[in-house]
Amino acid sequence: MGVFDRLREGLNRTTQQIIGRFEEIAQRADAEDQRARPVDVDTIEALEELLISADVGLAATERIVAAVRGRARHGESLRDLVKDEIKRIFDAVETVPSTNGHHPHVTLIVGVNGTGKTTTIGKLANLLKASGKQPLVCAADTFRAAAVEQLEIWAKRANVDIVRAREGADPAAVVFDAIQSGKTRGRDPILVDTAGRLHTRVNLMNELDKIRRVAGRAADGAPHEVLLVLDATVGQNGLAQAREFTSVAGVTGIVLTKLDGTAKGGIAVAIAHDLKLPIRYVGVGEGIDDLVPFSAQEYVDALFQDTW
Repeated sequence: MGVFDRLREGLNRTTQQIIGRFEEIAQRADAEDQRARPVDVDTIEALEELLISADVGLAATERIVAAVRGRARHGESLRDLVKDEIKRIFDAVETVPSTNGHHPHVTLIVGVNGTGKTTTIGKLANLLKASGKQPLVCAADTFRAAAVEQLEIWAKRANVDIVRAREGADPAAVVFDAIQSGKTRGRDPILVDTAGRLHTRVNLMNELDKIRRVAGRAADGAPHEVLLVLDATVGQNGLAQAREFTSVAGVTGIVLTKLDGTAKGGIAVAIAHDLKLPIRYVGVGEGIDDLVPFSAQEYVDALFQDTW
């Protein structure tokens, strides 16, 4: 399947959750439109309830509803208004990451335990290799032997190099060695797996800051990108995690995993609106090929696939 088909399949549960109700709301709004009257209160309230139930979030929902109120008199259908405003939210933060000439390009992967962080690295390495790059993965989660073993399995599946150290080694030192090794072997980019951290654990977050500083000494400007892995199934709770990680780790983008496992795929909209961070990739399954680059247009089209 193509990227759009994978994204559409991943959003299937969310789409099925909202499709029937949205169609009812849209038909009522379009009828009001034909009479050149503003959208009625009941329609607005139903739209608000629908968006919040899909985990779009209160702030983003208010913005979308305000756009509907302001533009409904111009004859546009409700579905087009909603799709257009969601796309605007994504466009406001959608930026293409630049390597800025840095070789190797160093990316830290951060997040709490259970989000699918380690498997995401394996899938990302596979995706990058398929695009012609030669990635190297760094096992900087030295406190859990299982995490290193898991990453080794994924690296083998993706057929990419891995740098690891003994259990309990200094994670920052492992990152330094991995960057040096990447330079020697001509590997680029370098994907660093960090220990899963509770965002409330100050000491662990400080350690993440140390990794950043050491990476900067090993490669000019490193880390060049910091991707935060968020579990789509936890919904709004993920936003609190993201805010803490952003303040400490300088997060530049989001990887949204387990999108196929939730009916609240609207969390992607909340992330873009509330955090002003672009979503780089989304996980739509458990297979090694089930990580796809995020496209705002394809997301919106997939979300409303049956409401034309």
